[in-house]
Amino acid sequence: MSDTTHLDVLIIGAGLSGIDAAYHVTKAFPDKSYAVLEMRDSLGGTWDLFRYPGIRSDSDMHTLGFGWKPWKGTKAIVDGPDILAYLKEAAAENGIDRHIRYHHKLVHAEFSTEDARWTVSVERTDTGETVELTASFLWSTSGYYRYDEGFTPTFAGSEDFEGQIIHPQHWPEDLDYAGKRVVVIGSGATAVTLIPALAGSGAGHVTMLQRTPTYIISQPTYDRVSAEMYRRLPDKLAQKLVRTRYLTSRIAFYEFCQARPKESRALLRKLLERQLPDDVSFDEHFKPPYDPWDQRLCAVPGGDLFKALRHHTVDIVTDHIDRFTPKGILLKSGKELEADIIITATGLNLQIFGGATLGVDGTKVAPSETMAYKGLMLSEIPNFAFIIGYTNASWTLKADLVCEYVVKLLKRMDETGSRIVVPRRDPSVAEEPFLDFEAGYVMRSIDSLPKQGATFPWRLKMNYFKDVLVFRKPVEDESLEFSA
Repeated sequence: MSDTTHLDVLIIGAGLSGIDAAYHVTKAFPDKSYAVLEMRDSLGGTWDLFRYPGIRSDSDMHTLGFGWKPWKGTKAIVDGPDILAYLKEAAAENGIDRHIRYHHKLVHAEFSTEDARWTVSVERTDTGETVELTASFLWSTSGYYRYDEGFTPTFAGSEDFEGQIIHPQHWPEDLDYAGKRVVVIGSGATAVTLIPALAGSGAGHVTMLQRTPTYIISQPTYDRVSAEMYRRLPDKLAQKLVRTRYLTSRIAFYEFCQARPKESRALLRKLLERQLPDDVSFDEHFKPPYDPWDQRLCAVPGGDLFKALRHHTVDIVTDHIDRFTPKGILLKSGKELEADIIITATGLNLQIFGGATLGVDGTKVAPSETMAYKGLMLSEIPNFAFIIGYTNASWTLKADLVCEYVVKLLKRMDETGSRIVVPRRDPSVAEEPFLDFEAGYVMRSIDSLPKQGATFPWRLKMNYFKDVLVFRKPVEDESLEFSA
């Protein structure tokens, strides 16, 4: 075990949220010590982990990019390698990369009220060594899914299949799919990204096999309006206008879908039907059984999925799987899909705080036993914050707001001489699920997540403009306890 090192702020995870948090700490507190722990060997989080063909964001980069580093590219929906390059540049420009400790995986963090500090046990993923650190404030920016495994249901007969079975989260660099029959199981963001990329880069034929349809919406590849704004206006003004334009339209459409599900269904149908070939049934393959935004909408830039359908390099099958066979997949309808490669784009496994455990004064605290305060702190856990972004908009919009708030919180602690800040739960506030979102990966793990409350400040709307009003107010309220 190495010697203990104390830090003012310890950030867990060097992905998009971790870089955002580190930037705000750096700018607000140049004299505070901080480090970013990253269990992998590189920064970037999601955008370094996923390597499957076509990997891209389904949020526009003007709002997925940081508020402090505007995205000036002409593409709004951006490929994964470009996002990773952007994150590396942001970290290098601000000296954040020098504060990242790679191969450091948080295992357990214990807060001592007497000492007003965290003691953190860290596993060195490269050597197996255990390292101990202490920190005054702990900030989890590790997202909410497992990096070491994706979700794959149990398929009967999978051991009989003579081809390859691959989950996109673990894409082999040397996978040869040229000229081969590929079946992609799933219809979410990963599937609709991967399928046209495979079809356009040499696969013999690609079949999208879905149990139920997903709402899919096409977006332009090139944003002429934003490009003109950056060309004609000063950079800061252009950035503000472009970012506001994107987040306003996105949130307005979400609110429209929530308030008028029947009309939003009809609008999405009208937009999509005009792009489908005559031999592809909308009702069979593109009419979900739920309302728009009960699950996340999938964006396809330039309508690439629909182009592949029109070119007949891709087809869609909506059916249930009976079992895998040596040559492919037998469906409940009796049809067999022959395949050389089966890709299980079947989702994520949620894991809060990277799987680390938390304790306060010798007692372990399960996140599911806590209530989230303003969606960024946990009841009865002192000097702790986390970032979980929006499910209906760009992750970074929420991350930026949380970062601004945590900076204000730390400044207020300094001003008042407080060494401890902790949200105190009101037992009269009723519990509700942390995420009001029906995606399968959320529903599978909802019981392991913190709760949210029925009333403010234990409940927030999934709306950036409403959250701005909350996060930019003074931090003090009756639920937040400061002490020396």
